[in-house]
Amino acid sequence: MELSVSRAMFQNVSNQRGAMSLIPTLSETIARARADLRMGLPVVLGDHVAAAVETLSPARLEDLKALGRPVLALTARRAETLKARVYDDGLARILLPADADLPWLRALADPAGDLMTPMKGPLASERDGDVTPHKAALALAKSAELLPAMLLVAAAPPPDLTRLPPGPLVARLAAENVLAPVAAARLPLLSAESARLHIFRPDDGGAEHYAIEIGDPPREAPVLARLHSACFTGDVLGSLKCDCGPQLNAALGAMGQAGAGVLLYLNQEGRGIGLANKMRAYDLQNQGFDTVEANHRLGFEDDERDFRIGAGLLRRLGFGAVRLMTNNPRKVAMMETHGITVTDRVPLIVPRNRHNTGYLDTKAAKSGHLL
Repeated sequence: MELSVSRAMFQNVSNQRGAMSLIPTLSETIARARADLRMGLPVVLGDHVAAAVETLSPARLEDLKALGRPVLALTARRAETLKARVYDDGLARILLPADADLPWLRALADPAGDLMTPMKGPLASERDGDVTPHKAALALAKSAELLPAMLLVAAAPPPDLTRLPPGPLVARLAAENVLAPVAAARLPLLSAESARLHIFRPDDGGAEHYAIEIGDPPREAPVLARLHSACFTGDVLGSLKCDCGPQLNAALGAMGQAGAGVLLYLNQEGRGIGLANKMRAYDLQNQGFDTVEANHRLGFEDDERDFRIGAGLLRRLGFGAVRLMTNNPRKVAMMETHGITVTDRVPLIVPRNRHNTGYLDTKAAKSGHLL
């Protein structure tokens, strides 16, 4: 009661004083909602209360059921694995049986046990009606790097939960972020003593991204550049399951030898699904699925990264044309689409090993990489 009174008093004062800058923006509210979901707290999307299955507790599940009839929103990728009908664009709404408990929900959300218990149905899917809240819930879960499995209830929400309008939320998550420079300093590297590290912060409360500038490349000429997605396992631990670490070192080495270049280090681990989900994908690969199949079984697309971030960073640094070090034609197309001219593609081929040959073959066959 005291909290409600305090809020009412603040709202009254702010109306009188016009202190609108103290009210969270849409982006700030989205950042708050991400944190809530990761801690297991539901959020309100329009007229629905939504919770992430991955972090939901048994007590909160029972409280959600008490509000009304819950529906489980899954991406079409995950629904396809579960043989559930997809009546809506890109998602399925699974009706919960009366006795559905948290282990049942987790089994639908997480494919870790699919091979042990392949038959999880029959699953009934809801059809007709507005699915904007369900799309918003799944997009929010992905942006929070949680499994894209969200439980929604159409009900009057409890007080004090973070509230978001579903339509604007979907539009904001699909929009390109504004990246602001935060700090920069000289940082001598093994591959190039004349190097400078730039830190950029997005306006959506997400992870910061980095630019490593080698030498002093002229802004009016195409710069040797690479968009490198963060890979903790490969870049830091020296994992043999991918080619990320060797590519990072080879790119920096080539720039150091050339005396100029820029490497953009984008914090989009695991092709944009986050380290936890990447480890889930690795576990599925150990069960016999390839990298694309593993992502699909988790409910993600082949690649969830946003390469517009790279184009934005290049523009921020003053570059309009690049010689792009990549084996991925999609990166070339994305740069061109967002105003960065790619004068030529520079292949970045590194030696294979017995642990990553299958992974690289799948990237070539299913993702179009030129290897």
